[in-house]
Amino acid sequence: MKTKKILFYLLAGILAGCVPSLHPLYTEQDLIFAQQLLGIWQKPDSNENWRFEKDPAQDNKYYQATYTDDKGNDGTFVAALIKLNGTMFLDLFPKEPECHCRPLYPFHFYPVHNFVKIQQIQPTLKMMVMDPEKVKQLLAEDPNLIPHEIVDDRLVLTASTAQLQSFVADYADYPQLFVQAWDLQPQESGHSDNIESGRGKQ
Repeated sequence: MKTKKILFYLLAGILAGCVPSLHPLYTEQDLIFAQQLLGIWQKPDSNENWRFEKDPAQDNKYYQATYTDDKGNDGTFVAALIKLNGTMFLDLFPKEPECHCRPLYPFHFYPVHNFVKIQQIQPTLKMMVMDPEKVKQLLAEDPNLIPHEIVDDRLVLTASTAQLQSFVADYADYPQLFVQAWDLQPQESGHSDNIESGRGKQ
């Protein structure tokens, strides 16, 4: 595998413009599964797309999400869907990449979680990401708002799952905290409105 490809996989957990977290947004009891999310979702006039499948390595509550950019580079995630106060969120966690330089090289990359707000699934899939600069503004006003660290000038959330859920539930609709990253057209979809619910904050 080319070095460029390896690095894309290893760093895929830190999506541009997102706020990485050391801990997940969900517990096993919180998970839901939306059948209509399955399929391929394409950015108009671009090769950029997301493919959502049932994760073959997990139980039926998880997705395997593959992101392909407009240049054809791709990265694969374990994706977990939850609902907090009526709003759906995806937790994205990078799958371990193939690497021929084990164990030293991969050890130096720490996988992180990223959270995506699902604004809607149909008729188009609209996904929003947390704006790190807006979060920094909130933290400047209240440094104790949510546990965090600044690592090499980058904001990293260190909060527990319960603290993360409380934060995103309270600020899901806060102006400009979540900004639209993708508005995708269905190429292939699950064609179903079924959602299997967990025990998240409904």
